[in-house]
Amino acid sequence: MTRFGFYGRVSTEDQQDPASSKAWQVSRSQALIAPHGGVIVAEFFDIGQSRSLPWKRRPEASRLLDALKDPHRGFDALVIGEPHRAFYGNQFGLTFPVLTHYGVSLWVPEVGGRVDPGSEAHDIVMSLFGGLSKGERMRIKTRVRSAMASQAAIEGRFLGGRPPYGYRLADAGPHPNPGKAAVGQRLHRLEVDPVAAPVVGRIFAEYVAGAGIGAIAEALNADGIPSPSGHDPARNRHRQSANGAWGKSAVRAIIGNPKYTGRMTWNRQRRNETLLDVEDVAAGYETRMAWNDRSEWVWSAEQTHEAIIAPDTFAAAERQRALQAHRQAVVTPKRRHVYALSSLLTCGSCGRRMTGQFTHGTRYYRCRFASEYAGATGRHAKVVTVRENVIVPALDKWLVSVFDPDHIEETVKAMAAAQEIDDAAAARAESARRKIADCDDRLRKYRAALEAGADPLIVAGWMREVEGERAVAERQLGQSVPAEPMTAEEIRALIGGVQQALEKLANAGPEMKAALYKGLGVTLTYDPETGRTLVESRPCAQDRVGGGT
Repeated sequence: MTRFGFYGRVSTEDQQDPASSKAWQVSRSQALIAPHGGVIVAEFFDIGQSRSLPWKRRPEASRLLDALKDPHRGFDALVIGEPHRAFYGNQFGLTFPVLTHYGVSLWVPEVGGRVDPGSEAHDIVMSLFGGLSKGERMRIKTRVRSAMASQAAIEGRFLGGRPPYGYRLADAGPHPNPGKAAVGQRLHRLEVDPVAAPVVGRIFAEYVAGAGIGAIAEALNADGIPSPSGHDPARNRHRQSANGAWGKSAVRAIIGNPKYTGRMTWNRQRRNETLLDVEDVAAGYETRMAWNDRSEWVWSAEQTHEAIIAPDTFAAAERQRALQAHRQAVVTPKRRHVYALSSLLTCGSCGRRMTGQFTHGTRYYRCRFASEYAGATGRHAKVVTVRENVIVPALDKWLVSVFDPDHIEETVKAMAAAQEIDDAAAARAESARRKIADCDDRLRKYRAALEAGADPLIVAGWMREVEGERAVAERQLGQSVPAEPMTAEEIRALIGGVQQALEKLANAGPEMKAALYKGLGVTLTYDPETGRTLVESRPCAQDRVGGGT
């Protein structure tokens, strides 16, 4: 019997189901190795990781590479059910020599079994799959961008996202794609928000008159006008902690948004893929948003929604921005610093996420709420700062202690109890279940009507509408309605995987620590008055969540 490790990957950007994707990849792998007496004893499966990321930057692939170094790893070969998902570009050429070095053979269906290190044909085939994978990603990207540009320019379609401050979303009918319409997806358009629209007009008027964006923000805060996140917190959950205060960035974004003229625009920003390290191309790329030149913007041919400001007012604001713009400085490439607590640490005074800063060889986290949100600071210090090396060692020690064998039973009980006290989540789940039951009952009645001789076309329309409502209810808490609370045995199995990961925590770099903390559902709140940090961890197992504090 040959013991195999399995590696697979799934991207969730296009609504793929991780469980189904893993199932068919494992099934394909088992069909390949079963005739040779192979059995899978270890699984490594990355969820939501782009294929363009190098293996060292994918959590499960990185764990696999670490396992290769262990002579007691438990498997002698690696099987990959879908090479397109595993290798991108030149990744096969960078990974296969590592497997060969540690005596681990690679099996893939495309060569009918084991990849022969000495076979030129096998090397060409596997390298070809990496190129095809890269080409497929680029073709999809090109098709999507071309389609979105056409929809914006010709149809003037609203392409998703949060509506600009001053507008709200209104229904624009069923989605033109029959498949999306069948599951309840609909188009949207922008309509004027009678409360926020006058504020937009005020901002443009004051700016064109010569007021600076900081002065405008201060005046809005002094008048008690809620910021975009304070006005519509449901669509700005990532900024609920701003306490309704206006910042310069919010004013700047409004002044530069041409949608207020009544025409739809697209392609104002782009995703740039830049090398992490020009001296080490194998380290891969990172994606950053950048502003496109105005000449690259895509405008709708006609006005698509009610304008809040006149085109000449927007043009005047554009001229004002050009006059106030400073001479562009020469940008010197900076070294990229990874922060273990990125997006996980919040300020206890204002609830905003603290941002990383690298100074004199030390990683810090800071909150500058006071300087960014004039007039709404309360008791907040001008700048709240805390060193990463003050928090991370204590956090690692706590995590190890929580999941060590001596405290495992206490942790299991705490996680089980945390599931029971989440009343809000339970209420949402129950509401979704009631909705699904109601939809099922209506579908049964419609089927009965069909059998009784009702018009099939009319009933089919009713059924599509109800099926759409049902699909929306299933997505209410994510991709599906949550399962029943995990049992103690399931929690122990989940913790077993956590313990294996924590064994490598002490020697892990900041990037791997960040991935592990996020996987464990770690969130931290720093109290600047006491200097203490509150830590919470809610480890997740696919769609099922257990938690503890």
